[in-house]
Amino acid sequence: MIFLKFENFLNNSIFTLLFLLMIFQWIYIIIFPNKNIKLFTNLGILVTNFFLIGLLLLRWLNSGHFPLSNLYESLIFLSWTFVIFYIFLNYFFSNNFEIFGALLFPIILFIYSFANFSIPQELQNATPLIPALQSNWLMMHVTIMMLSYCSLLIGCLLSISFLVLNFKNIKIFKKEKSYNFKNLQFINNFNYLNELIDIDSNLFLENKFIKILDNLSYRLLTIGFFFLTLGIISGSIWANEAWGSYWSWDPKETWAFITWLIFAVYLHSRIIKGWSGIKPAIIATLGFFIVWICYLGVNLLGKGLHSYGWFNT
Repeated sequence: MIFLKFENFLNNSIFTLLFLLMIFQWIYIIIFPNKNIKLFTNLGILVTNFFLIGLLLLRWLNSGHFPLSNLYESLIFLSWTFVIFYIFLNYFFSNNFEIFGALLFPIILFIYSFANFSIPQELQNATPLIPALQSNWLMMHVTIMMLSYCSLLIGCLLSISFLVLNFKNIKIFKKEKSYNFKNLQFINNFNYLNELIDIDSNLFLENKFIKILDNLSYRLLTIGFFFLTLGIISGSIWANEAWGSYWSWDPKETWAFITWLIFAVYLHSRIIKGWSGIKPAIIATLGFFIVWICYLGVNLLGKGLHSYGWFNT
C-alpha cells in the first residue's frame, strides 16, 4: 500500500514536471529568454531525472525483477533514457540546445502520458515474470534495445530539426534558380528536383548550430545502430534459449531487421558514399517512423511472441 501511494506520488509529480518543463522551454525560446527560466528548467530536468529513477527502482523492489517486463515499464524506461540523453547533450551544448529541448520534451510528455492514461490499469501493475522472461537475458537484451531506440529516435529528431532549419535555405535557393529554370528549354522536372537535392551540403552547413545538428545526429545514430545490432544478437540468443530457435520471423524480429537495414543504409551513405546534410537527414527522418513502428506499432497491433497488445484482443 505504501509502495502504491509513493508510486502514484512520483507518477503525478513526473507528469506535472514534464508539462511545466515543456511550457517553460517554449516560453524561453518564443517569448522571454531569461536566464532564471533556463536555470529553473535545468533544475526541473534534474529533479525529473531523479524521480524517474526512483519510480523505476520502486517498481523493481515491488516486483522483484528488473522493471522492463511489460509495455508500461518500457515506456517509463524510455522516458528516463530520453531525459538522460538530453542532460548529457545539454551539458556539452548548453548554448545551442534550447530549441532541441522544446522539440524533445513534448515527445517525452506524450510517451509518459500514453503510458499512464492509455494503457489499461491491469497492464500497468507490476506482475511476476512469465516463464519466457525469467532469464538473465532480460536485463541485457531489453536495456540494450531501449538504449538503441532512444539514441536512434534522438538522432532522427536531430536530423528532422536539421531539415526544418534548412527549409528556408531551400526556399531561397529555389527562388534564385527560378529565373534560370524558366528560361531553360527541354529541361526535365525530375532532373531539376534531383539538382535541388544534390546541392552541395556546405551551402546548408554554414551555420555552426546546423553543423552541430548534422554531426551529432550522425554520432547518435551510429551509437544507436551499434546498440541495435547488439540487441538483435542478444535477442536471437535469448530466443533460442526460450523458444528453441534463433530467428522465427516474428513480426517484431522482422521489423527490427527492417529498422537495422534503414540505418545500415544511412551509415553506408555517410561512411562509404561520403554524404552529409540533406540526403542522410531524409533517410534518418524515414527511420524515425520505422523505429516507432518497430517499438510500438508491432507490439500493439501485431500478433506474435512480442505482442503486448490489448488493441487486438
